[in-house]
Amino acid sequence: MDINTGKIIISGGKPLEGEIPVSGMKNAAVAIVFSTILTEDKCIIENLPDISDVNVSLQILESIGVKVNKLDKNTVEIDSSFVAPGIAPFDLVSKMRASYYLIGAELGRFGRAFVGLPGGCDFGARPIDQHIKGFEALGCDVKAEGDYVEATAKDGSLHGASVYMDMVTVGGTINVMLAAVKAEGVTVIENAAHEPHIVDTANFLNACGADISGAGTDVIKIRGVKKLHGVTYTIIPDMIEAGTFMILAAATGGNLRITNLIPKHLDSVTAKLCEMGVEIEEEGDSLTVRRKEGPLKKINVKTLPYPGFPTDMNPQMCVLLCLAEGLSRLTESVWESRFRYVEELKRMGAKININGRCAEVEGVPYLKGASVRAVDLRAGCAMVIAGLAAEGITEIDEIYHIFRGYENLIGKLQGVGADIKVVYPKSLQYIDYE
Repeated sequence: MDINTGKIIISGGKPLEGEIPVSGMKNAAVAIVFSTILTEDKCIIENLPDISDVNVSLQILESIGVKVNKLDKNTVEIDSSFVAPGIAPFDLVSKMRASYYLIGAELGRFGRAFVGLPGGCDFGARPIDQHIKGFEALGCDVKAEGDYVEATAKDGSLHGASVYMDMVTVGGTINVMLAAVKAEGVTVIENAAHEPHIVDTANFLNACGADISGAGTDVIKIRGVKKLHGVTYTIIPDMIEAGTFMILAAATGGNLRITNLIPKHLDSVTAKLCEMGVEIEEEGDSLTVRRKEGPLKKINVKTLPYPGFPTDMNPQMCVLLCLAEGLSRLTESVWESRFRYVEELKRMGAKININGRCAEVEGVPYLKGASVRAVDLRAGCAMVIAGLAAEGITEIDEIYHIFRGYENLIGKLQGVGADIKVVYPKSLQYIDYE
């Protein structure tokens, strides 16, 4: 039975309490999975989230000759000794945004790449021009025509270069890093993005024998090496999943101990929740989040590249602002069309006015259950939060978006007291998760 074809049914209004674990980071996992192509060896990747984006990434690797062996639900052995570049099926790469890392990985290993354009959530224009600019600086001819990107090293091999990113781009930073790892000489990426999954990808490559310094800062230096070797590597915890659970605790008036996270990665989220009057207690690799008595306070939030407030937390935070007292403002500075989910929240009684890239959110006493849809990955999880906080029954359609990025979400939520299930219309059956 395909979980992605069902509906999520929620009976809301219950404070969630207990302990909830965080899985491996989706955005680090997909980058590292494609990075294994560069090793020409066996790698064992641990704490890999069991989500559809990772599973599609592994299918793409298998389609080009990589041997993939799942050792358990969250551990996989990847043997990239034999790879045939330029043959990844378009129907696979078009399912996810991060498939563009295949371009950088194939370039880094073979000096050539032929890959279909990526898919993923639709937030408006999401060009890969900065990726292409970086590849060209490394000595590639790049053609982006129709549904494919073709890149070829002019003299058969890549060479180090200075690459200045005209805008901060996570995907562009990682992709140029992948292409440059085996290039001759030194590559310098300036105005690089800082996100933790860039650091995790660089750490993985360095563990394989790469020479990368400065990941997590504005300037990344990559000294090309001739060969990489296989390693066993553990993916970092997912900061967006952790932040989602933090907002869930606040929205439901609950008390959640969120485990297996890196608190530093969540500083911007913690700061905004504390500003609203939420209590947060840090202990090692866990955070306990509880709602104080009384109304949540109105705040202003602006999404920014890391270490600013994450754009991937925009929809979840908007749900919480709906439950705060007074007028809050949420400004989106990273992606256009991020507010497509607002019409769904309005079905639940939210009062939101969109003015360009700013959402003006007038708090309401409560949200009410309704039939809504998951318009993208993070917005889908925001609908789950809204449904759990709302009075009455909420039904969520198009839930395949949610399972692209959250491992065992239903089971984790049931474990802290949520009345939530996935229903299949044809059989009228549902699945409970342990």
